[in-house]
Amino acid sequence: MYPELFTIPGINYTVSTFGVLMSLGFLIGYWITYSRIEELGLDPEPVTNILIWIMLGGIIGSKLYYATDVSIREGYPFADLLFARAGITWYGGLMGGTLAGILGCRFLNIPTLAFSNAVAPALAVGQSLGRIGCFLVGDDYGRVSSVPWAVAFPNGSPPTFDRVHPTQLYEVGWLLPVALFLWWRRDKSPFLLGEYLVLNGAGRIVIENWRVNPKVFLGMTEPQLIGFALVCIGSGLWFYFLKTGQGMASAQATN
Repeated sequence: MYPELFTIPGINYTVSTFGVLMSLGFLIGYWITYSRIEELGLDPEPVTNILIWIMLGGIIGSKLYYATDVSIREGYPFADLLFARAGITWYGGLMGGTLAGILGCRFLNIPTLAFSNAVAPALAVGQSLGRIGCFLVGDDYGRVSSVPWAVAFPNGSPPTFDRVHPTQLYEVGWLLPVALFLWWRRDKSPFLLGEYLVLNGAGRIVIENWRVNPKVFLGMTEPQLIGFALVCIGSGLWFYFLKTGQGMASAQATN
């Protein structure tokens, strides 16, 4: 695996593979969202500002979720976890980015519903790139396995010399088709972000069966519970916008 790419001379700062993939995810997500905003006939210029809001909100949310979760479960000092370079969670980033996106849309006078639908395919692409980063640094892998494609992570976090399920790549294999599906659905869906939430949550519920997280409630792991919540929230909002017609009306009004 390749957890570190290189060290910047003079300041001795290590550039991690995950950091590069996460940055690439933001850049590609920006391009996808910008293209969709143009397609909708909206002014694309504020997109740069609002995506910066989302990026910062996502990073802060992911660190807060990680620090809170680990400090409660394992007793590590909250401040140490919060300011450590390592340790972020996608779902914390999703919550923080969503809040920042809503506030950004309100502040910059961007139609919130239209923007949320425009950003949905980008979220799936960005998340898949982040999972490739997890694979390259050896993080979030699955249970020990004898399948032919099992991988050992001797330099992982934590290291394992046993061959395990590369569950990071399982998510990539799920999320990239999801991104294509969402792009195909972009002019057909009453609430595209809801479809992303449902598909994201469903994929995590299934893939968790090969991961090592402990079961915490009703025989489900914490990520499975969050995935179930995303399925419920996404489907509930989807049916709401289908019934009211606001989602399609928003798309038609911008064209």
